[in-house]
Amino acid sequence: QVQLVESGGGLVQPGGSLRLSCEASGSSFSIYAMGWYRQAPGKQRDLVARITSGGSTNYAASVKGRFTISRDNAKNTVYLQMNSLKPEDTAVYYCKALMGGYAYWGQGTQVTVSS
Repeated sequence: QVQLVESGGGLVQPGGSLRLSCEASGSSFSIYAMGWYRQAPGKQRDLVARITSGGSTNYAASVKGRFTISRDNAKNTVYLQMNSLKPEDTAVYYCKALMGGYAYWGQGTQVTVSS
């Protein structure tokens, strides 16, 4: 099974930047499809960005052009670089791994964008 450990959340001002990290256990990280999701209070959990094992990416329209998902297979880590942050980006961000037909979730990390 896969265990995911997230880090990098925190409090930032509008227009600021954060980089989230998600480190996965196991020796088969390179074949995992990875994604970042977020959930704001009273809202459902929605896809923010996705990256396949082949490196293809896609993004929610609300973050396209501001966020970048990437992966470092040597470090078993996926990143979410978040720039030009807005108050509406405030949410708990979750890392997800898809492997062998199973979905695994990280514990979530809080991102708060406020002045």
